[in-house]
Amino acid sequence: MSRAEMAALGWDACDVILVTGDAYVDHPSFGMALVGRLLEAHGLRVGIISQPDWTSAEPFRALGRPRLFFGITAGNMDSMVNRYTSDRKIRSEDAYTPNAEAGRRPDRAVIVYAQRAREAFPDAAVVIGSIEASLRRIAHYDYWSDTVRRSVLADSKADLLLFGNAERALVALARRLAAGERIGDIRDLRGTAFMVRSDWLPGQAWQEIDSSELDRPGRIDPHPDPYAIAPAAAAPAAGNGAQPVRIVTRAERLAQRRAQREHTVVRLPAYEAVRADPVLYAHASRVFHLESNPGNARALRQAHGEGAGRRDVWINPPPLPLTTPEMDFVYGLPYARAPHPSYGGARIPAWDMIKFSINIMRGCFGGCTFCSITEHEGRIIQSRSEASILREIEEIRDKMPDFRGHITDLGGPTANMYRMACKDRQIEASCRRLSCVYPGICENLDTDHGPLIALYRKARAIPGVKRVTVGSGLRYDLAVRSPEYVKELVTHHVSGLLKIAPEHTEPGPLSKMMKPGIGSYEKFRELFDKYSKEAGKKQHLVPYFIAAHPGTTDQDMVNLALWLKKNGFRPDQVQTFLPTPMALATTMYHSRKNPLKKVSADSESVDTARAGRARRLHKALLRWHDPQNWPLIREALLAMGRRDLIGNRPDQLVPWQQPPIAAAQSGAQPAASRRRGPGQPIRGKAGSRSAGAKPGRDCRRR
Repeated sequence: MSRAEMAALGWDACDVILVTGDAYVDHPSFGMALVGRLLEAHGLRVGIISQPDWTSAEPFRALGRPRLFFGITAGNMDSMVNRYTSDRKIRSEDAYTPNAEAGRRPDRAVIVYAQRAREAFPDAAVVIGSIEASLRRIAHYDYWSDTVRRSVLADSKADLLLFGNAERALVALARRLAAGERIGDIRDLRGTAFMVRSDWLPGQAWQEIDSSELDRPGRIDPHPDPYAIAPAAAAPAAGNGAQPVRIVTRAERLAQRRAQREHTVVRLPAYEAVRADPVLYAHASRVFHLESNPGNARALRQAHGEGAGRRDVWINPPPLPLTTPEMDFVYGLPYARAPHPSYGGARIPAWDMIKFSINIMRGCFGGCTFCSITEHEGRIIQSRSEASILREIEEIRDKMPDFRGHITDLGGPTANMYRMACKDRQIEASCRRLSCVYPGICENLDTDHGPLIALYRKARAIPGVKRVTVGSGLRYDLAVRSPEYVKELVTHHVSGLLKIAPEHTEPGPLSKMMKPGIGSYEKFRELFDKYSKEAGKKQHLVPYFIAAHPGTTDQDMVNLALWLKKNGFRPDQVQTFLPTPMALATTMYHSRKNPLKKVSADSESVDTARAGRARRLHKALLRWHDPQNWPLIREALLAMGRRDLIGNRPDQLVPWQQPPIAAAQSGAQPAASRRRGPGQPIRGKAGSRSAGAKPGRDCRRR
C-alpha cells in the first residue's frame, strides 16, 4: 500500500495496482484481497491503492506505473448504493471505511477512478471490474439520475471490463500481458467486455443476429427438419444420380447447434434507442437475461453513439463456474484475515460483521428480480469442499486472537444452496429458465440438504468451536423439502433470531419478484416453531418485506399490513425497493413492462409506485404500528373506500384517534380538540387533502 512497503519487499515496481473504494481488509470476503492474493499466487507483485483522494491524479501515482495494468473497483458494494438510500438521501455512514466515515468514495467510483488512473499514467492499461462495473456493462437505467446511462466502458474509457467472478479471466489476462500481448488484441476471454468498431467480428465464421427491434408478426421461414436425411460428404454418386443417405444423429445436431451458438453475436437495441423508448429497454433487458447461462449464452453487442463516432460494446459469454478444487484454491490463499496495519485501531464495521464468518459457496439460482447476485455471480452454485471449509474454521481458531469460539456464519448468497445443482449437466448447459425455483422447484434440481447437514455437524465438533450459527438468508421453499435440515438448523445453528425473506404476501408482487407464495413461509414457520419447542428454545423468525416493489398496488400493501398485524409483526427497519442497475425489477420500474414475458408495445403493464407519496405510503403500511404513519394511512384508506379498516378493533389497521405525542410530532391536530368522544369516527365523505392544509395533517373533508 506504500512505497515504503515496496522497498521493504525489494520491489522497484508493481505488476498490477488495484484501486478500490473500500478500506483494505485482507480477507476473502473483500474483493480486492481475494484478487490480490490470487495474482500474488501466480507470481505477480500487487499494489493496492485504497480509497484514494479522487480530486486529483496524484494519489494514483503513489505506487508508480503498473507494469501490466490498473485494476479498478468501486469496492464490495456499488458506490451509489453505498452512498445513497432508496429515497436518494446521502447515508451518514460507510461500513467499508475506517470508523464508518462517510464521503470517502465518489459517486460512480469506477468511472472516476479509471479516469484518474488514465490521467496519472496515460500509457497504462486500465481494467475495470467488481459489482459496480459488472452491473453496468450495457446501457442501464440509473435510479439516482432517473435516466438511462451508457455502458460504464464508454464513460470510463477503460481498455477492458471483467464481469462476474472473473478469477480465470484475470489470471489469463495477466499472463498474456506479461507475455507481451497488447490488451487491445485480447478479445477471446469469457467474462470480458470491450469497445469495438460497429462492423467488427472475431472471425469469418461468425454471424450476427439482429434483436435491435421488437418482435412483430410477419413472414415465418420454415424451420429445417431435425430428422432430415443429409447426404454423406465423401460418398460416391450412383450411376443414376442418386445420393447415398445417412441419418444425422441427435448428438451431431446438438453439436452443430452448439458450435453455431459459439460463433453468434446478438445485437441489442442501441443505447440511443433504449434511452428514448422504455419498451425497447425492456426488450433489451429480456434478451440480455436470456443470454446469461454460461452453457449456452451467446455474445452480445450494443451500439453507442451515432455517425462516425459510433462504436459497439461487445460482451463475451459469462465465465464458466469455478470447480470445487478451484474454489478451494482461491479461499485457501494466505490471507492475513485482518485490516491493513496502517488503520491502527480504527473500527471497520463491515469487517466486524464478517470476521468470524465463512463463505461456503457462490451463486444463486433463485432469480429474484430485485436482486443482482444472479447477474453478477450467476445461477450455477459453486461450492467449496468440506475439507476446505473446516480448515478455514481451524485457521480462525488458531490465528485470530479475539476469537471466542463462535463462527457467526456458514453461508453465502443463500445459506442452504450448498452443493445443490442440476441433476443432468447437459440439461443445465441448455437451460434458459431465469429461476430454478420459480414458479415451482424444477424437477431436475437436486435439493438434497445432506451435504450441508454433514458440514454443520463436523463444524461444531471442531475443538475450540463453541457455536456455529447461520447468518445468511435462507431459501425456505427449499428448506421445507428437508425437515431433517430444518431440525438441525433450528436445534443447533440459530442464535435466537433467524432471517428469512418472504418479501410479500400477495400473488401480484410475488409474481414480479419471482418469489414463492406465502404458503411456503407458513410451512417453514410451522417446522421452525415445532423444532424450537422440541429443543426447549425460545427463538423467532425475522421476516423481511419490501415496500413499493414493481407490481405492488396500494391494496397489496394494505393486505400485507393486515397480515403483519394479525401475525404480531411490528417491523422496525423496513426496506423500500431500490432499483439497482440491470436487475429485472429495475426494468419493470423504469419501463412499466414485464420482461419475464415477451415484450411488445401492448404487452403486460406493471403497476409501479414511483412518486414520493406512493413510496412513502407503501413504507408506512409496513410500519403500520407507528403512530406517525397513521395520518397518511388513514388518508389512503379513506381514498380507497376502506373506512372499515379504521378503528380500534383487532381486525382494523389504524385507529381514528391520534395520540397527543404522535400528533404533535406529525403536525396532526390532537384528538381532544376535535370534539368527539374516544373512538368516535369523523363522519362525512372521504376526500383529498385541502389546499391550505399543513403537511402531515389528517385533513378529511367533513
